[in-house]
Amino acid sequence: MYSSVITLRTGSTPVVRDITDEAAEFVAGRGDGLLHVFVPHATAGIAIIETGAGSDDDLLRALDDVLPTDGRWVHRHGSPGHGRDHVLPAFVAPYATLPVIGGKIALGTWQSICLVDPNVDNPTRQVRFSFLQG
Repeated sequence: MYSSVITLRTGSTPVVRDITDEAAEFVAGRGDGLLHVFVPHATAGIAIIETGAGSDDDLLRALDDVLPTDGRWVHRHGSPGHGRDHVLPAFVAPYATLPVIGGKIALGTWQSICLVDPNVDNPTRQVRFSFLQG
């Protein structure tokens, strides 16, 4: 198995960050197999969605609707509403596994691999790419 970690700066606002290019570079030339993408953080996830047409903003808005940043959360350290960030991985898993065929990720036409990070208290994230050759 091949594995590599990238570090990303996500900033001080909730973000959906497209990491498809980084993932494609990681698997390039590796043949057939499985790419596993994992974010080792308790307040971030990995989503396979369309980007650039507003879906990334729609995802953040939907998460705000389902997981509002208010005072209802028992987990209360950090910025107001931060407890919801710790619930996020139950809705947006911290991982995704994708097929790789001929060194290319077999994504659909409009699909992208995205880091979903609503946590404004942690502006730096790591993502681990692992490739299991088939």
